[in-house]
Amino acid sequence: MTYNVVKAFHIISVIAWMAGLLYLPRLFIYHTQLPVGSQAKALFETMERRLLKAIMLPAMLATWLFGLWLAYLLDAWWQGWLQAKLSLVVALSGLHGFLASEARRLARNEPARPAIFYRLINEIPMLIAIAVVFLVVLKPF
Repeated sequence: MTYNVVKAFHIISVIAWMAGLLYLPRLFIYHTQLPVGSQAKALFETMERRLLKAIMLPAMLATWLFGLWLAYLLDAWWQGWLQAKLSLVVALSGLHGFLASEARRLARNEPARPAIFYRLINEIPMLIAIAVVFLVVLKPF
């Protein structure tokens, strides 16, 4: 019973975190197209900050907590699939940190990166998620 409850909470937290990782770069694309000092720009800064602090950060922490708990329950620490998965989750965590720093940069009105940059960054979380799902389902190592 404990395993299934922990797994359910892990899946829920991953979904929330992934939603934020996929949505935030999209907000950046629109944000960079707005004039400095506009009301819309202030609204985007508020949306980005709230998304990061109220949804993404708690979801990331919950993902780590429940994921490590699952690894403990499975005693899977030395299995190759889990080590590969953890490496990818570390990469997602790094991307999360990068996106948070981008939100702070945009809020300080520093020069924006081109929209194409954020469009490309927007693809990374989904590619990593696909790899993680295959690792967890197939356990190839």
